[in-house]
Amino acid sequence: MTNDLASNEILRPPKRSERLRQRAAWMYFVEEMTQSAIADALGVGRVTVVRMLAEAKALGEVRIALSRGDAELGGLEAALCKLHGLSEAIVAPLSSDSADPTAPIAAALGYHVSALLRNDMKIGLGWGRTLNSSLEYLSERSLKGLSVVSLVGGVTHFVHDNPAEFPSAFARAFNADCYLIPSPALVDSPATKAALIERCGLKSVYDFAQALDAVVVSVGSLGSEAAIARFALIGEADRKALREYGGVGEMLCNVFDDQGRIVDHPLNQRVMSVPIEAVGAAPIRVLAAGGAHKLAAIAGAIKLLKPTTLVTDAATARRLTETQK
Repeated sequence: MTNDLASNEILRPPKRSERLRQRAAWMYFVEEMTQSAIADALGVGRVTVVRMLAEAKALGEVRIALSRGDAELGGLEAALCKLHGLSEAIVAPLSSDSADPTAPIAAALGYHVSALLRNDMKIGLGWGRTLNSSLEYLSERSLKGLSVVSLVGGVTHFVHDNPAEFPSAFARAFNADCYLIPSPALVDSPATKAALIERCGLKSVYDFAQALDAVVVSVGSLGSEAAIARFALIGEADRKALREYGGVGEMLCNVFDDQGRIVDHPLNQRVMSVPIEAVGAAPIRVLAAGGAHKLAAIAGAIKLLKPTTLVTDAATARRLTETQK
């Protein structure tokens, strides 16, 4: 699968047979559905799916933007921009509202970020499953003077999605310098945080992150399925307390409410992340997230970060537009 965009085909709406073939290719290569499941979803035979996938591959249609001409997606993107003040919205197609949106969003994000990178850019990166999944969709190349900065500390025990993993792998893809915050994402006290920054060599990373050209972040909920819960960064008792304070989600482990305000809770004083104010000051701000369980968190994150670009899935985009009506 390549991430190349065939400009000679996005200038005209695809015919029905082309749209069907492209939907089948997206479901197979991005959402990793089985051929039988695709046949059921599209209402065609499995043999037809096999034929369409072969045709899509032969025609070079297996690419991230293969469904961007869909009228519904274009309408959702325009509505999101109007309702939330975005410069750009990228809505990835989804086979059904109940499907996991991680892979489609990651695919669209990988293409988008690859296209915006330039020489001598400083880009700050968050963490999470969606961002990590975008790595396989990056258009790897060597860029001069590119600097990658991790926006949050790491975790002491992990299997997947460690905060340091995404920035490090991203930097390797573009032969870039990488700056990490070598500390836990959450420390035991504000005094420890201050000491780590001022006396343990982290101030240079924080200072470097004060003038970023772009940031790419995701957002998490405060539920049991959230990364902060899976990594035991914030226990259930604290998550419950944060919800009582009005918390709806977290960005870089900073918990915020539905109005995009950082919650006034002691836990937020112990987060080892680049200040949200510095993240929000970057000229290019990309927020990538989706899923019904994250709806309140995404809506709050839009108000907090004021992203220039939102990358999400069709089901989440519809929900985000409907809640504003």
